[in-house]
Amino acid sequence: MNSFRLALRVLRVDRRTRTSAILTAAGVAVATALVLLLVALPFATEARADRASWQNPYFGMTSAQNEGPPVMRADNSTDFIGSERIERVDVALTGETVPELPPGVPKFPAPGEALLSPALAEKAAALPASQLSDRFGDNVVGTLGEDAISSPGQLVALVGHSAGSMSEYAVPLPGFAIHDGDPDPLLTVLAGVGVVVLVVPSLVLVGSAARLTAARRERRLAALRLAGATPGQVTSMVTAETAIAATGGALLGLTLSPVFSMLATNVSWDGGKWQAGDFILPLPVTALIVVVMPLLVLAAAVFALRRVMATPLGAAAAHSPKPLHWWRLLAVPAAGLFFFVTVTTADSNADLMLVFLALGCLVGSAAVVGPWVTSVIGGIFVRLWRKPAGLLAGRRLRDDPRGAYRASAGVVLAVFAGSMALTLMPTFEAKAGGGREFQDSVLYLNAGSEQVQQIADDANAELERYGQPQRASAIDMVTLVNREGSGESALLLSCADAEKLIRLDMRGACAGVPGIYSEYRIETDGLEVRPDYDTAGVPLAADTPWRPVTSKDADMFGVVVVDPAVVPDGLTPGMATVAVQTTPENREVVRTALVGAAGGSPVMSRELMLDREQTQLADLRRVTVIGLIAAAMLAGCSAAIATAGSVMDRRRTFGALIAAGTPVRTIARALRMEAALPAMVATVGAGVVGVFVGTGMLILIEEGAPVLTPWILAPIVLGAGVAALAASVCTPALKRVRAEPLADE
Repeated sequence: MNSFRLALRVLRVDRRTRTSAILTAAGVAVATALVLLLVALPFATEARADRASWQNPYFGMTSAQNEGPPVMRADNSTDFIGSERIERVDVALTGETVPELPPGVPKFPAPGEALLSPALAEKAAALPASQLSDRFGDNVVGTLGEDAISSPGQLVALVGHSAGSMSEYAVPLPGFAIHDGDPDPLLTVLAGVGVVVLVVPSLVLVGSAARLTAARRERRLAALRLAGATPGQVTSMVTAETAIAATGGALLGLTLSPVFSMLATNVSWDGGKWQAGDFILPLPVTALIVVVMPLLVLAAAVFALRRVMATPLGAAAAHSPKPLHWWRLLAVPAAGLFFFVTVTTADSNADLMLVFLALGCLVGSAAVVGPWVTSVIGGIFVRLWRKPAGLLAGRRLRDDPRGAYRASAGVVLAVFAGSMALTLMPTFEAKAGGGREFQDSVLYLNAGSEQVQQIADDANAELERYGQPQRASAIDMVTLVNREGSGESALLLSCADAEKLIRLDMRGACAGVPGIYSEYRIETDGLEVRPDYDTAGVPLAADTPWRPVTSKDADMFGVVVVDPAVVPDGLTPGMATVAVQTTPENREVVRTALVGAAGGSPVMSRELMLDREQTQLADLRRVTVIGLIAAAMLAGCSAAIATAGSVMDRRRTFGALIAAGTPVRTIARALRMEAALPAMVATVGAGVVGVFVGTGMLILIEEGAPVLTPWILAPIVLGAGVAALAASVCTPALKRVRAEPLADE
């Protein structure tokens, strides 16, 4: 009988082996499906970026496919309707040649024409023209297809102009960028971290399932070795038995992968969801993952045979393993040093893969240190505890620390992931904020000094047409240079207008003659006002007063306002801003008036400046919650299965204890202690390491020290709770042992 047929026979006749194989296959399926999804994330973001690359003219400037003389001018900006973001692209032909159109764009819009994405067209039809559709002209001539938008529901407008009406920021291009996107670097990092943090608990789950029949399998294989079976024959038997479960699980994971991908399409990232085809992996990558996952399980199974190969008699007699050495403690600092070095020196994609390898080594170091910690805890119980349950638990932890720690491994990894995430998130949130000096209710756009007054006049004409009382103000930007040659930017704005538009508390500062207003003292003697630092300007009068003001927000400092009345004639500023105060009721109407006058220049506001980072923070929170829930579920399942497997492995020992009169509740208490206590101790260490890794990730993607909050303790508390809950399965498992005849062993 060959090894495969023998494995099938064992699965048919042994219920516990069959249960172990089913759970192993389930664990491999989950791990395979997770890896396929996580590895697909960078490909999905690249597919998104490919579709949306034409929306950014600067991609067209650097795209190799668009080499040649310019045939068009283009500008892009981000607009808002309510809290929803609109990507706007303004284009104009500079000659007769029409560039190649991106997929999903049916035509190049002529002056006054516009093409809208389906979601934007639907929204424009549902709102008054003054709130949205007037921003795109009077003639919407078509709809953008799915191939031209990054995500379902993205709001995109392609607006045509004449070459002379484009803003000064429009860039000359030889054509659109087509399929020229790059993967999202942040999601690529998160995907790599997810592969390490979620897949390792999945493999721990696989190992826990395989250990359900570890003792019985080891005795069976040892008996075969003593009967004359060669190491190769024993290895082939185990390989066949494991391959059936692992290969079946990998194929099941491949089958489940579309379900995982479908669920992932509903998770928003960067303000939008995903198209169904975004998560399709290249066939070679899929095949590699489906082949490698069973091979990892097979390698682990064969590695576990080393005791049977070397000393079959010792395995059959279940001799105690050798004590563990203290040098295992060096694994964590060594892996931590490796991780820190790779993080601080990473500057390319190849280095990023090395960072993920270092992270995997750091996660794997827990498996080296954990059994030693478990053995130490067992020794403490044996020496200091005198109650039966504590002595039984201590002896188990001391005699088989590897097996005892196995139930804690998944929980430790989940705590590690949670501590790392809760180190990163508060730091990201603390760094949020900023934006220009304008109040939240102000809409503004930047323009050159030649255009600014015309834009303000056109916007005011539109506001009057819409019946709005607000008016646009043209604000020049200048540079103040002192005697020592130091310069700083300033706004030319009256004190009354500054009080309405700027996030400064001007109370009491506007009384008296006009002057200079700032949070810190400015010596006006010898001060010169220039259009920019390198251009000649005009000197201020020596008696120009300086008046102190205070900022209304902690994230704004250094704003200087100069009243135009104190600036001598002869100054021609180079840059300017058009700003309008709004109310919640007329904000969209005012935005429409500004967009119509801007000629493609982006209309900004503080909400727009902060929108990207707030969207990113929301994405990170969402991904963190999903990842931690998945890690906690995997950890709880692996801990419960490992605890049940530990009971099933020692059926003869527990049967003998019960036959000798030991109460079941005493044995159950000992089992709960040996399962929960190492996990509770190890979770503290995992939390510390998680904070360390989170700090390292901040070095990689963000500068600055981490912001630690009391929530950093939550994973440790929850991990201890999950370990205690998983340990509760030992009582029903023990009752099952009591109900079965001991002669079965």
